[in-house]
Amino acid sequence: MGPKLPTLYTHVMGSHGFPGWFWTALDKIKAGEYGATDVRETYDDATQLAIRDQERAGVDVICDGEMRRFFFVQTFYGRMVGLEPMEPLRKTGLYAYDSPPRYRPTERIKVPEGLGVVDEFKYLKTQTDKPVKATIPGPVTLSIHIQLRPGDVYHNDRLALCWDLAPAVNRELRALVEAGADYVQIDEPSAAIVPGQAVDYVKLFNACVEGVKAKVAYHICFGNLLSRPRGKRSYRPLFPALLDARCDQFVFEYANREMAEIELWKEIGVDREVACGVVDVKSFYMETPEDVAERLRLCARYIPVEKLSAIPDCGFFPVPRWLAAEKLKRLVTGTRLARKELGVG
Repeated sequence: MGPKLPTLYTHVMGSHGFPGWFWTALDKIKAGEYGATDVRETYDDATQLAIRDQERAGVDVICDGEMRRFFFVQTFYGRMVGLEPMEPLRKTGLYAYDSPPRYRPTERIKVPEGLGVVDEFKYLKTQTDKPVKATIPGPVTLSIHIQLRPGDVYHNDRLALCWDLAPAVNRELRALVEAGADYVQIDEPSAAIVPGQAVDYVKLFNACVEGVKAKVAYHICFGNLLSRPRGKRSYRPLFPALLDARCDQFVFEYANREMAEIELWKEIGVDREVACGVVDVKSFYMETPEDVAERLRLCARYIPVEKLSAIPDCGFFPVPRWLAAEKLKRLVTGTRLARKELGVG
């Protein structure tokens, strides 16, 4: 990963807050008012802003901010063959989990040209000299807005659909490694969000990372559409199945849950890295550095500090850019304070 990382390093979940002008530009792009050069410059500029915000804050491992993705997964459906669009379930009132565009399969889904994550990563590498991380949604996440019904090509079997998507994720991860990625993160939902069994989801995850020669992080998400969670928020039911995941790091949310279940690690045992969310991206409360340091000291009671790293709970896409940038500064300052208090920095 290039320069050696400090003990208790900082990184981000993936997405960054969109600046106001970017939302306006996206409307223009959707309306066909931008040419190809305009579009490329818009996405490049937004990505550079996300990277600069992380660098200015002092984050140790940088992501591209996922600025080329829209509502996390919607962009990927345009790269799939075998889907047709459906109307959202609801078009009025507050935007929520029943508001996004949906899709139905017309045939078994394929991703012939890849998911586009490799190109995102290649651009990231040209924009920073710091260690970097590539993030990619897993097959369950990719399936989340695909509606299945009895009698369709998948016979209403979401797990079968996910297994069709797993090879595309695996190919993308292998291509990322070929492009120079040595740290990759796969984002998947808790089984409480997309109903299923943890053991099945772990098998899917392992298929996705088969042959991927990089540090592999496994982010399990409780949902974060416009800073709202979805489903039950407990990691306990996912264990012990989760321990069979072939990953080097678990990436978990804690700040928004008042650090609930951090003590589970004493019961489970820590056999790999654990990235702990210590900044709440679902709240406008501005954590002080002391808040962050206090949370990390608590984490260090249950996780060896050499296996611990500090992150925001989830992606910053649902919050304004100014808030994301300020929370990153406080994440870094608080982590540096914790390093001194814990005698590792």
